[in-house]
Amino acid sequence: MKTLEGKIALVTGASRGIGRQIALTLAEKGAAVIVNYNGSREKAELVVKEITEKGGRAESYGCNVAEDAAVKEMIQYIVKQYGAIDILVNNAGITRDGLMMKMTEEDFDAVVATNMKGTFFCIKHASRVMLKQRRGRIINMSSIVGVIGNAGQMNYAASKAGVIGMTKSAAKELGSRGITVNAIAPGFIDTEMTEGLSEEVKAKMLEQIPLNRIGKTEDIANAAAFLASDESSYISGQVLGVDGGMGCY
Repeated sequence: MKTLEGKIALVTGASRGIGRQIALTLAEKGAAVIVNYNGSREKAELVVKEITEKGGRAESYGCNVAEDAAVKEMIQYIVKQYGAIDILVNNAGITRDGLMMKMTEEDFDAVVATNMKGTFFCIKHASRVMLKQRRGRIINMSSIVGVIGNAGQMNYAASKAGVIGMTKSAAKELGSRGITVNAIAPGFIDTEMTEGLSEEVKAKMLEQIPLNRIGKTEDIANAAAFLASDESSYISGQVLGVDGGMGCY
């Protein structure tokens, strides 16, 4: 069902993992998708190819979302090329894990710059367009770690908790113009980032998941497609946990 027919969507960090699947799913629903990437141009082009070969519309755009001026230029390009921006999915994110006592300032700042400031820059510039349109859907990717914390990920947890705070604040600022702002908090999802974990670590994670399975990228993408659609028009400022019951928040 083409619930997003005619919509223009920007998905940041869409060259792989969750972002890739969100881009594919939004395209399947009828949206034209801008596949943002930072350092993975070839992978981004593969996502575009997969979409266009199925009859969808897509193009890639390289941009480091941690740079304010670069994000502004990206949004301006999208509006010039497509005339609008209806859906923004802030998915770009990085990790620099380590125990608090050994975490460097550089590692802390790098994660906050991409995960939190990058989300802020994208919301700031995209919302200016959406305010004029008097419509828009903003979906921010948080994490269960931003809700319950996790040892060895203080920087990541702080950045994802910050995304939740920005989501609720933006929802209050933009709601009067028909713009919804929500966050998705994924749990343990099977992606390239989790493939390197040992079987022992995975087994311990499964013990915390009531549904007793690792999530799929499709689980997150389907949630994003719902929040991007008219079916979610009265939902804003919320954090949707897609974690198999792991957080129970």
